[in-house]
Amino acid sequence: MKKTYITSMPDHIGAFLKASKCFSALGINITRVSYNKAVDSHTLFIDAEGTSEQLEKADVELERIGYLQNNDSKTGIVLIEFCLADIPGSVTNVLTLISRFNFNISYISSQENGTDYQYFKMGLYVDDMDKISEFLAEAEKLCKVRVINYNSSTKVYDNSIFYHTYVIGLSQIMGLSEEISRELLVHVNLAMQTLDEKGLSPYRTFDSISKFAELLGASKGASFAPRVSNHKITEHTQIILIEPPCGSNTIIIKSNERVLFVDSGYACYKEEMLGVIHKVLPDFNEIKKTVLVTHADVDHCGLLPLFDEVIASPKTALCLQNEYLGNDGYREKNPLHRPYINICKILTSYEPTDPKKIKTPWPNVDHLTQPLTQIGFFDFEELHFEVYEGKGGHLPGEIVLIDYTHHIALTGDIYINLHGLTPEQAAYNQYAPILMTSVDTDPKLCAEERKAVIGRLGVGSWQIFGAHGFKKDYSVNA
Repeated sequence: MKKTYITSMPDHIGAFLKASKCFSALGINITRVSYNKAVDSHTLFIDAEGTSEQLEKADVELERIGYLQNNDSKTGIVLIEFCLADIPGSVTNVLTLISRFNFNISYISSQENGTDYQYFKMGLYVDDMDKISEFLAEAEKLCKVRVINYNSSTKVYDNSIFYHTYVIGLSQIMGLSEEISRELLVHVNLAMQTLDEKGLSPYRTFDSISKFAELLGASKGASFAPRVSNHKITEHTQIILIEPPCGSNTIIIKSNERVLFVDSGYACYKEEMLGVIHKVLPDFNEIKKTVLVTHADVDHCGLLPLFDEVIASPKTALCLQNEYLGNDGYREKNPLHRPYINICKILTSYEPTDPKKIKTPWPNVDHLTQPLTQIGFFDFEELHFEVYEGKGGHLPGEIVLIDYTHHIALTGDIYINLHGLTPEQAAYNQYAPILMTSVDTDPKLCAEERKAVIGRLGVGSWQIFGAHGFKKDYSVNA
């Protein structure tokens, strides 16, 4: 049995030795340790492996020696900029106010700039975050005040409670429970450790995760405004393209009164997406709900639990089954991708779908020799698709569907219309590569697959529906 301990250790010689002796005495093996004083001078992450009885005893012992963090604390660091007149004694009133609220100053910086004002930056250690609104209201009476985003600053202004403060911010953005927040904290640390070991700045990682969460949160509720477009294929067939600001597109194919979905977006937008779907499909609750998945990424599979039937390639089905059983999916098996995917799953409230719903109409091809290999066909009313499986450049199990009669291609993430992204989609798409080093499992192979998609299209005018961005119109001349 494995468990991650988030310990708050005193910053002095022998602190880790004391914790190590605790585990050793109980016969527990330490499998991972993460500590970075430049990020947080007290927080140490320890992955331990032992029996449930041994780990329970470790809980008691670490609690006794005061090494386990108290997640109920409302403490935090707030970085504030005060715009003060550049005259003697101007900061005194602000310092008096800070003293009245019993805040400690953990950081202070100011320098004249040739104007009549000085900008004082102060990091305030706040023992009750509920007090900060009242403090800011009082401070506004003295001078102009600006709260600086602590998570995206270029320095760590106080590193004694960084992780705790940081995760509280992410959790508040997405409305996460305390239990889920603790799990998020572990994966945030794993992301930092993974990229730090590659020589990349951990601050860049934290900033990217924070901005990723902010973009997700900014599109919730009434702010969820996907681009929705209708595309006529025949008199009896149309494609409705739903493009949310964050996550994959959802394609709805209506043909002869039947409906097929392709990909489903993030789980955190369940209610918002249902609102959009009910507008374009008023009878959604009454119909059989079938979705085809182009590949097993989180932003394509978030709403699969809503559907009665899930159509997928054999490799995608295997990945979804592994996730349901609590095992690693394809992304988690890649050490560079694992922390980001786990963070993404937590922030977006991802839940695996029941494998009993999954249908695999095509055979499993173990050894794909070409960038794209035809594995079968897929008919849906008026549409007749040839199905091609990619070699795994983006993700194993990825598929492309091409209808040569109606000149339609459904290309998932293998081929997307980068020039057709909205500003919100473009902003969202820039953070996954930073955290994962690349959204593609094999970027070179994925480039070959993209080229192969275009090479498969015959002469004529084509409509290409990728999983991000608007439909691409593409012509192939004779």
